[in-house]
Amino acid sequence: MKIKNFIAAFVVFFAINSAQSQDKKYIVHTVAFYNFENLFDTINQANNDEEWLPSGAMNWTKQKYQKKLDNLARVIAELGTSDKQANAPVLLGACEIENRGVLEDLVKQPKIANKDYGIVHFDSPDKRGIDVALLYQKKHFKPTSYVNIPLYIYRSMEGKGDKDKDKDETDDKVETDHSSDRVYTRDQLLVTGFLDGEEVNIIVNHWPSRSGGEKKSAPFREAAGALNRKIMDSLIKINPNAKIITMGDLNDGSYNKSVKVMIGAKLKKEELKNNGDIFNPFEQMYKDGNATLFHRDSGDIFDQIMISKCFIGDDRSTFKFWKAGIYNKPFLIQTTGQYKGYPLRNSQSEPGFSDHFPVYIYLVKEVK
Repeated sequence: MKIKNFIAAFVVFFAINSAQSQDKKYIVHTVAFYNFENLFDTINQANNDEEWLPSGAMNWTKQKYQKKLDNLARVIAELGTSDKQANAPVLLGACEIENRGVLEDLVKQPKIANKDYGIVHFDSPDKRGIDVALLYQKKHFKPTSYVNIPLYIYRSMEGKGDKDKDKDETDDKVETDHSSDRVYTRDQLLVTGFLDGEEVNIIVNHWPSRSGGEKKSAPFREAAGALNRKIMDSLIKINPNAKIITMGDLNDGSYNKSVKVMIGAKLKKEELKNNGDIFNPFEQMYKDGNATLFHRDSGDIFDQIMISKCFIGDDRSTFKFWKAGIYNKPFLIQTTGQYKGYPLRNSQSEPGFSDHFPVYIYLVKEVK
């Protein structure tokens, strides 16, 4: 009889707790990163944009430019919405942007105009004129400070060349100032602000490419990782409980020295010991066979979002990490030809979306 009473009491207790759990409401925010792949306008400017002009190799007309903007807006509008509680990204890091003007054109697109995106952007010293930026929904995020932090790298830092020098050739060339030996590349963008009243710090990256070969260019990305770590350490010194998100196209995988050693990114949440430790959910995703880009039929995840320890845990009274994903819906994928299965990128005949799939994480917070 006592056993029956105990079981009955347990069932009632479980039912009550389940009901209470179901009554809880949560805010779910999408935080994303997307390489826009050559978002150029059609105006000839001081940067090396000749390829992306109506008279250039890509025959980049106003019609193609408008189609590219519409394509990107479609992706942004749908990013993260597979979870019904979430909407389009409240924070969206981006790269391969020619100037602020193209972002102003983008946020006015009908598919995302109602999101009322604000823009944080600086012109970088990259010779091709491609920059990083942060878009944010003004309703949810209020920036309080932002700064572009230069990455100083020099040709003398290069490693030994690869046997197959052309293996990783790309249109994202690195150019040297021969008077100083400096290699000009993208700055790292640091934005601090309040996400629905909670302070967060976001670093947006586009690290040096693998032009000339992975091994030869690796020291450049290792320097980028070291700068990223320095920025995060400075934030932790100011506020030991700083919530930090670092995101970008790193041109390296989660397993490379630039990420694993220079940043010190961890594969498992359990490895995080100090508030400055960084968790990389995309390392496991790579181990599981996922990819954000492909080269010679080999996939990798160069696009990553990493978070500091203060985003980890079960206490949902503040924003916490829930899960991560790669947005690779069928409409973003090439369906025919040599590059079947690859991201549907720009071509000479038609604007695509990007040669990278976007990535995202969900942050969740209980509504009191």
